[in-house]
Amino acid sequence: MHRLLGLFLVAIAPIAAGAADVVFEQSDFRQTTGWSTWSQRPDSLPRTFTEALHSRGGPVSLAVNGDSNPAAHGGWQRAIPGIVAGRWYRATAYYRTDAVPAENWQVVSRLDWRQANGQRSGEVDYLAWAQRDGAWTRLTIEAQAPAKASSLQWQFFLANAPQGTVYWDDLRLEEIPAPAPRRVKVSTVRQRPSQTKDPVGDFLATIAAHVPADADLILLPEGITVVGTGKAYADVVETIPGPTSDRLAKLARTRKAYVVAGLYEREGKVLYNTSILLDRQGKLLGRYRKVNLPAGEVEGGLTPGTSYPVFPTDFGTVGMMICYDVFFPEPARAMASQGADLILLPIWGGDETLAKARVIENGIYLISSGYDYPSHILNPLGEVLSQAPGDRTVATVVLDLEKRYPQQYLGDVRTRRIKESRVDVPLSFPGLRR
Repeated sequence: MHRLLGLFLVAIAPIAAGAADVVFEQSDFRQTTGWSTWSQRPDSLPRTFTEALHSRGGPVSLAVNGDSNPAAHGGWQRAIPGIVAGRWYRATAYYRTDAVPAENWQVVSRLDWRQANGQRSGEVDYLAWAQRDGAWTRLTIEAQAPAKASSLQWQFFLANAPQGTVYWDDLRLEEIPAPAPRRVKVSTVRQRPSQTKDPVGDFLATIAAHVPADADLILLPEGITVVGTGKAYADVVETIPGPTSDRLAKLARTRKAYVVAGLYEREGKVLYNTSILLDRQGKLLGRYRKVNLPAGEVEGGLTPGTSYPVFPTDFGTVGMMICYDVFFPEPARAMASQGADLILLPIWGGDETLAKARVIENGIYLISSGYDYPSHILNPLGEVLSQAPGDRTVATVVLDLEKRYPQQYLGDVRTRRIKESRVDVPLSFPGLRR
């Protein structure tokens, strides 16, 4: 599992439209003219060679081996001139490995942008979007050349895998048009029904009154079938599809919008705290069963979910968390590693600082809808773009999912976190220790 984290992104990542101009490509490495090797220190230089047994596009590939050295870090690189600052480029490379335990950070291809004087320009960009292709993995990145960039060092490394080998092949760098905006209008509801026999109807009335007719996505809070009723979880559970999902499906069809809401699901003897995602036609596109349950929900008879799925839509890829999930880094990280553009958070109450941490950690948007928690929209820097001002109100924002949010000294966090996260280091929680 650890070695695969971050290897399924490119199938759902956007690819810029329009013609591309090839800046550099190579798939035959019988000649390595123009290539050099690099490591930070002479005693950490891996073994570099060309390999005929493992090749994809031509008869010979580039190879890097850890040489039984735990400190080995580095490999091949090539200087590519003719870069124009401000223009967009797509880099693609294929690799395969032997005995590399954590590919997400030990297999590294990156663009090290350089100024005319040879100094670094901006931050490096990692080829982080990936897709398996038989024995090989395709890596890619679309990135804008930083200010003053006039060349780059394209690097192909192996990091601290003493028994491992990585083979590189089919390299291609293209200049591409700037990505077109990818806009989505999202609306989140702030409402807490009380002393009601039909909380779902209360939410539908607020949506009718306050959600714009052209909203692409409508988000409701956690547990919309139990809030304000005084009932227990077991009193309101239902199958999915079921009565509540049918009502929300009608809303989705009428509005031609995606709808997300939290309710309580029964599957046989098992009860879940579930968030559902309905598409514009009212069809059930997916569900997320809350993984991290607080004691009160366990005592109330709920069972935790076991996965962190993401779901493709016509505007991008979404993940869903529910309430207590926001206290833990794993759910957001797992969804981001699968290419989620934004996380939808039906929530009862929680810690706003931790929600902001989740988006800053992963470089993605987060939209919440809560009772004892704001209904707001956070950008990837953790900034509040809009917040519903009070009960029975709505916050609406048009997001551009193609907009980049680089962080100072780090660059594109969304891709960098995937390539630098040490998911291979085991965690153990036998209990608190003194």
